[in-house]
Amino acid sequence: MRRVTDYALARRAVLRDFRRGALTRIDVCDAHPELMRAARHIGLPASDDCPVCGNQDLRLVSYVYGDNLKQVNGRCISIDELARLGARHDEFACYDVEVCVDCRWNHLRRSSLHGRLHAS
Repeated sequence: MRRVTDYALARRAVLRDFRRGALTRIDVCDAHPELMRAARHIGLPASDDCPVCGNQDLRLVSYVYGDNLKQVNGRCISIDELARLGARHDEFACYDVEVCVDCRWNHLRRSSLHGRLHAS
């Protein structure tokens, strides 16, 4: 069974604080240039709009981390690569980040464990 952690509650709290004025746009729209590059070039379209600017170009970027991933560890990967890694490695974590390529909003959407130990 795949283990998934959803960060929707944390996301809602950040957006609530932003809308109340406790956080500024600079606080919440601070995506790193490498994350922006990954979102533009290999990120997948998200099903919803950006919660900050309303832009329809919200993207999902996936990163993998694991002790045995070697040169892939910490890399941004595609869905196809995720499936191939899952068949070759016992366990690793995947982190899905939503990124707006317009306003630089970014937030961790979910993390999940993958690999042969977590195959369903």
